Amino acid sequence: MKETTPFYDIIGDVHGHAELLKKLLKKLNYELKDGVWQHKKRMAVFVGDFINRGPQIRETLEMVRGMVEAGTAYAILGNHEYAAILYHIKDSGGTYLGRHISGNRNQISKTLNQFKNDKELWRDYLRWLRTLPLFLDLGEIRVAHAYWNDAEIDYLKEILPAAKLKKSFLREIHENGHPASEVVYHLLKGLEYRTPADLIVKDTRGMTRRTFRMNWWESPAGKTFRDLSFGNKFVLPDYSVPQEIIPRFEPYSEDQPPVFFGHYCLSGCCAIPQANLCCVDSCVATTGKLMAYRWKGEKILTEEHLVSVKD
Repeated sequence: MKETTPFYDIIGDVHGHAELLKKLLKKLNYELKDGVWQHKKRMAVFVGDFINRGPQIRETLEMVRGMVEAGTAYAILGNHEYAAILYHIKDSGGTYLGRHISGNRNQISKTLNQFKNDKELWRDYLRWLRTLPLFLDLGEIRVAHAYWNDAEIDYLKEILPAAKLKKSFLREIHENGHPASEVVYHLLKGLEYRTPADLIVKDTRGMTRRTFRMNWWESPAGKTFRDLSFGNKFVLPDYSVPQEIIPRFEPYSEDQPPVFFGHYCLSGCCAIPQANLCCVDSCVATTGKLMAYRWKGEKILTEEHLVSVKD
C-alpha cells in the first residue's frame, strides 16, 4: 500500500477514454508498475464518470479500480456510475430504481455492450462501485462530482453506510421520498434552477428553458439568469432574476478549502470559476481533451496547474 501523500492530481471525467487516460498519466509522470499506474510522490483522484460514452469503458474501469485497490488513487462516484447502480437494483415492487426507459438505456448501452460477453465481471464492477464514496474530504482539499455544501455533506456523513452503498439503503432512500435522495443528487448533478410555470425564459436561440444548471458559489441576489447559469450548452438572457423567485442556498465562500469537481462538461473556459473551485471536466467525449489539476498545496487555485492531453 502506498503511503498517504499530501499532493494530488485530480482527474476529470474519463468516460471510457482509457487511451487518453494513459496519455494523461504519463504526462503527469505516473508509471505502470506491476499492472498499476503509480507515482513516487503523488496520488491521483478521480472525480467520477469513468463509464459510458467512450470506446474503452472496460479498460478504464480496470485502470481506475487497479489504482484505487493498490492505494495509488482515490475515486468517487459520478452520476453515471450511480445511475448504473440504480439501473440494476429493483425496488420492493420489482421495478428497477433506475427505470429502464429509453434515455437511461441509451446512456448505459455502450457500457453494457462492452460487458455483454462477461456479465459476471460487470456485476463484480457494480459491487465494487458501491464501495466508492460520494465525496472526499482530504483535509486541505475536497472532492465531489458536482457540488459541495457543508451542511448536506455533514448530513450524509451521519446516514451513509460506512463500507459501501447497500442495496437496502438505496431502496430506502429512493422508494420513500427520503431527503437523502435529493442531497445525493445535489452532490452528483449540482443545483438546478427550475423556473415557475408562469415564467418563460428563452435562451439566445429562442428555445424555452424550464431548468438549467446553476453556479453554487455566488449569492444569487441581484444576479441575472446568465450569471446564475453554469455548464449549460445554451446562453440564457442577461436580465435579472425576479426577487420573488431567487433560489435559496448557502454559497460556497472563498475562505473555505478548495473543492475539485467534474460533471459540467466545460469545453473551453471557466475551469476555475472561483479561487478555491476547479472543474476538471473538459467534456472529453466532445472535445477529445482530458484534464487534470496538479495540486501542490496551494489554497488559491491557478490555471498554471491545469494539465491536459488531446486525442
